[in-house]
Amino acid sequence: MRALQPSANHPLISACIITFNEADRIGDCLDSLAFCDERVVIDSGSTDATREIARARGARVLERPFDGFRSQKQFAVEQATHDWVLCLDADERVSPALRDAIAAARAGGFAEAAGYRFPRLSDYFGRFLRHGNAYPDRVLRLFDRRRGGWRGTREVHESVRVDGPVRTLRGDLIHFPYRSLAQQLHKTERYARMMAEHDFARGKRASLAKLVLAPAWRFWRGFVLRGGFLDGWHGLVYAYVRANYVRQKTIMLWLLQNGRRP
Repeated sequence: MRALQPSANHPLISACIITFNEADRIGDCLDSLAFCDERVVIDSGSTDATREIARARGARVLERPFDGFRSQKQFAVEQATHDWVLCLDADERVSPALRDAIAAARAGGFAEAAGYRFPRLSDYFGRFLRHGNAYPDRVLRLFDRRRGGWRGTREVHESVRVDGPVRTLRGDLIHFPYRSLAQQLHKTERYARMMAEHDFARGKRASLAKLVLAPAWRFWRGFVLRGGFLDGWHGLVYAYVRANYVRQKTIMLWLLQNGRRP
């Protein structure tokens, strides 16, 4: 894929990715970012061939101990050469349609916004989920770092905030979030613990009503109200696991407020 030629009307873009043991996915991620003027990978001690594959694809690879998703991503943004940055995870790919939408916005000098969001389309064990809580799942990942970044103190479910208007681009960010159901369950348990600790530190508390009702509402909202059932058994399993995440998070918060570690 030929990289876009920069000019006065085409701001340069740095792609920023954080990694840990992503040898099976980093190559495709970087290939989808070939239109960017720079690709920066921040690795947190991979024991596989992640760094070697990234360097072979032409990325600039730096190493940094992991101290949280938000902090790691903000560090990546700060290491970029260019002010306009496009942040991806190693399990994400820029689709051709999204690449074209970014190119069109870039041709206009990114004059309309301080940041751009776009829908994320997730593969779930062989099927792309197009309904429920899984889609469109719009994420703000392309932005001017002079006017925004990975702000806040929450290190999980982190997000970008910018000072200025945000526009939505057409085209999907393709997402391959889970290698297996076991990995998904392990990941959601880890995130539930991190979120419970974050909420507890901010003074939030769980209740028995929330423990019972919040998981049920998450399932009902995603599977029924937002049409997750249209994704078949994939949508059913996804909705159930996401509801269980809410249950785990609430239980862990309940334990913390009663003086016990989860």
